[in-house]
Amino acid sequence: MSRTKYDVDRLSEILVGYDRKVPLLNGEMVQYINFDNAASTPTLKPVLDTIVEFMDWYSNIHRGTGFKSQLSTHFFEKSREIVARFFNINTKDHVIIFGKNATEAINKLARRVPLPDDSIIMVTKMEHHSNDLPWRFRKPVVHIDVDGQGRLDWDDFEFKLNANKGKVGLVAITGASNVTGYINDIHRVAEIAHRNGARVMVDAAQLAPHRSIDIKPAGHPQHIDFLAFSAHKIYAPFGLGVLIADRGTFKEGNPDMVGGGTVDLVSEDYAFWTDVPEKEEAGTPNIVGAIALGKALSVIMDIGMDAIAEHEARLTRYALHKLKKIPGVVFYGSVDEDDVHNRLGVISFNLQDKPHGLGGSILNYEAGIGVRNGCFCAHPYVKCLLGVTMDQSKVLEAEILQHDRSHIPGAVRMSFGLYNNESEIDRFASALEKIARNEIEGEYELNAGSGEYFPKNAGIDFDNYFQL
Repeated sequence: MSRTKYDVDRLSEILVGYDRKVPLLNGEMVQYINFDNAASTPTLKPVLDTIVEFMDWYSNIHRGTGFKSQLSTHFFEKSREIVARFFNINTKDHVIIFGKNATEAINKLARRVPLPDDSIIMVTKMEHHSNDLPWRFRKPVVHIDVDGQGRLDWDDFEFKLNANKGKVGLVAITGASNVTGYINDIHRVAEIAHRNGARVMVDAAQLAPHRSIDIKPAGHPQHIDFLAFSAHKIYAPFGLGVLIADRGTFKEGNPDMVGGGTVDLVSEDYAFWTDVPEKEEAGTPNIVGAIALGKALSVIMDIGMDAIAEHEARLTRYALHKLKKIPGVVFYGSVDEDDVHNRLGVISFNLQDKPHGLGGSILNYEAGIGVRNGCFCAHPYVKCLLGVTMDQSKVLEAEILQHDRSHIPGAVRMSFGLYNNESEIDRFASALEKIARNEIEGEYELNAGSGEYFPKNAGIDFDNYFQL
């Protein structure tokens, strides 16, 4: 496809479900606004069209002699080639492993990556749980601090590297925060880590849909040793995760999952594993998900990642300018309108006198706007940004263990995709201003068990909108 086919200001036209209307509390139907892209992105129409076309040819892959099996195998592996092109990967040095999602990919790496017996793993305090918890089961973890705006504390990084000199086996870091949108300089991290004898794992689930990522050649001081991302955050929500790794990492040792497709030879007494990536992809893979991802990445490359980044930076600047004018809005992270190229279009905030759960619920029921609220699977980071003390944490932990989430800390998060526009931000800002002025139509009640707020007597029959 020619790049001129896509107008970056009209990308909503290639989005599945963009024009879908949703019900409000007052009975109106309005066009839905999705500002929850950091959780999952919608599907691109070219991706859905490709899947529908592919289903005529769908068959299981590898070792099938039939035409459909051979065609499915060809395009399954073609999708792997597209991933390699998207991240500038040399497949002689790297392996691309398909799995369920980024969380599974990181867990696989945590189980399989060779590390010295007495080594530690360094993880930043801004990590999503998926790039923190798996490492705790493998080795002692040392957390790198963040500053008051939630940015990586480089001095603390260097200090803790020196304090654990010769013992750091791996540094695990997010490419960009799903809470503040802050983009980490992953290549600077890699260079510092390599200089200290450590390797680097980048959780790119948030970064990959919004910025170009160059793995760089093996042996380069800024080379990214490991990287994981999810298709559902990059406009192909058909259930696929990808782990990119230095090929030698998985060459030796037993795979963490075994079964069909992982072996060359099996007897009653022994098994010989096949080569990577098949060795690490036990069972029938998500063939449709791989095809969807390949098409999504192709479309994104046709649009141009630089054009996407510039469009989303413009939206972020516009949103910050408008939201900062609303009384009582408290932001977490930078609100510098001149610094939007160093962050993603992720804005987390609270209204001073409104619980985050209430704010998110009102935006849905009274404005038809989808956001997310809570701690965004980054509890330590969010508690740090909110200034939750140790004593407060102990009280909250006791309540939560009693299944009472009435006071759970958190924020409201809006997050942009390549298709969002200024008119949607205008509608969002208008809705938020009304909430700030207490111009609220419904009467909301808290579900203590979930921490969610629901309007009274506002049951929705979802069967009226979709049926399975």
